[in-house]
Amino acid sequence: MLEIKNITKRFGDVEAVKNVSITVPDGSFLVLLGPSGCGKTTLLRMLAGLEHPSEGQLIFAGQTVSDGDKNWTVDPAKRNSGLVFQSYALWPHMSVRGNVEWPLKVGQMSKAERIARVDEVLELLDIHQLAERYPNEISGGQQQRVAIARTIAPKPGVLLFDEPLSNLDAKLRVEMRTELMRLHRATGATTVYVTHDQIEAMTMATHVAVMNHGRLQQFGTPNELLESPATSFVATFVGTPPNNMIPVVKNGSGYKVGPKHMPFEPPKQTPESLAMFRAEALHVRCEESSTSLPMELVEMSAIAGRTMVTALRDGLRLTAIVDDAPKVRIGETVHMELPSQPACWFGQDGERLI
Repeated sequence: MLEIKNITKRFGDVEAVKNVSITVPDGSFLVLLGPSGCGKTTLLRMLAGLEHPSEGQLIFAGQTVSDGDKNWTVDPAKRNSGLVFQSYALWPHMSVRGNVEWPLKVGQMSKAERIARVDEVLELLDIHQLAERYPNEISGGQQQRVAIARTIAPKPGVLLFDEPLSNLDAKLRVEMRTELMRLHRATGATTVYVTHDQIEAMTMATHVAVMNHGRLQQFGTPNELLESPATSFVATFVGTPPNNMIPVVKNGSGYKVGPKHMPFEPPKQTPESLAMFRAEALHVRCEESSTSLPMELVEMSAIAGRTMVTALRDGLRLTAIVDDAPKVRIGETVHMELPSQPACWFGQDGERLI
């Protein structure tokens, strides 16, 4: 349904998006995930037609809608797509019904069809009781539902969301995630959703594209990203809590982890590699062992019936998930014990070795 082919976007000398290629099937829920400034919103704006690619092509359902190589693009209104902004962007002088009906009027739908379609989407978003109210008379969460209703009313083939939940409180964000997934199933539209929140990405997506510094780090299903991260950035950005990345440095005939020699051997003979350890594989001890690192305890918190323990030493931060909290206080020393082998290895450039 949606093809992003070798897309690059330049603003002067700055490359905001660098040679990104993604293909997802019809009806997918694609999440563009990454930190602020990674290029995900710029890519979404190109899909919406608000920015034009410098290179590459964007293809909806087999039809090219932007070609940066030929400097050619289809008008945003003719792409069969709908965009929900981070801000609700509702007309303040129009009622809820008027806001939702507006794009149908622009599309010259008959009055009877408009009334029926507006009633349908208001019911779908559970805001039918707000039909005659104005935006300043309803809550932020209700305004977001109105914005979504307005977007899906014309039945677009592609739905685009630019961090639509960022203005909502934590409880409402969780509720709206559920509503958006239900809406996706009900409409069947291919959806592209931008967020920096990896919990949103992992819970909502069928496919995730992780971006950093304008480049695509990895594309796959949520499970693929969690089980087989392709780069050290993905390994530490995705997951709750994120994976631990520990430098392993060549030292004589062996290797050092922090201040200690340990029996780890990277798959390639390089001066320094990165060993990944999952939080649930680490143990927290009160006494030192041959495979433990003495560190300062900085955080402890309950998570799903277990305890998340975080410790710090010389800039290295490690997190473990354990059954029982250690009997020490914040600021005291704990010993973070590593398993016999890391889950995987990465080179100094962040690329996965095995």
